Amino acid sequence: MLLLQDNFIETLEQRLSNTLPGVAKQYEMASLRRISELNLAEQPDYSGAKQAAVMNLLHYADGAWRTILIRRAEHPEDRHSGQVSFPGGKFELSDESLAATALREVEEEIGVPAARIRLLGQMTSLYIPVSNFLVHPFVGVLDGSPDFRFQEGEVVGVLQPALADFKHPERRKVTDLQIAPNLLLREVPYFDVEGYVVWGATAMMLNEFLAIL
Repeated sequence: MLLLQDNFIETLEQRLSNTLPGVAKQYEMASLRRISELNLAEQPDYSGAKQAAVMNLLHYADGAWRTILIRRAEHPEDRHSGQVSFPGGKFELSDESLAATALREVEEEIGVPAARIRLLGQMTSLYIPVSNFLVHPFVGVLDGSPDFRFQEGEVVGVLQPALADFKHPERRKVTDLQIAPNLLLREVPYFDVEGYVVWGATAMMLNEFLAIL
């Protein structure tokens, strides 16, 4: 699955500039609820959606290419609290672009300076109905090793899984998730990352990235 180390970044950058696997790969990791929403909206209108961006930040450590996932703090009013996700957040008027949003959020949430990140490209945008966000995922590579500083009250830790780990079938699992007192999602596909459940939009975007690899 993985590219040779000596040309990994160059080849990945080229693949991101070509036709992407798109929603077909994203929806391989979608819940039955999300799939039903997709079927109900054959021509979705995102004109009223809020804009957001996330960063799939790669770096080489301990003999392997890795990505960085954050563990979000628990907030009762946040629909995505406590989840594992890519660093990212909503577009601000002060941001020059959505790419700038992703870079800013990485620096704010985990303390990695934007100046140390080389943008490689962008993956397929993904709409999140529950929060009405259209999320734009970017891929970047970090110059050197990360020196984390977590945003207080927002991030409680990070996971740094090796990309090669995702080729193992046992990383892909299915479970029922109680995401609210009155809402149980059944048969939700997810990635098992160090015992954490990586599901929803993050799993969908990650699955497209693995297809690109």
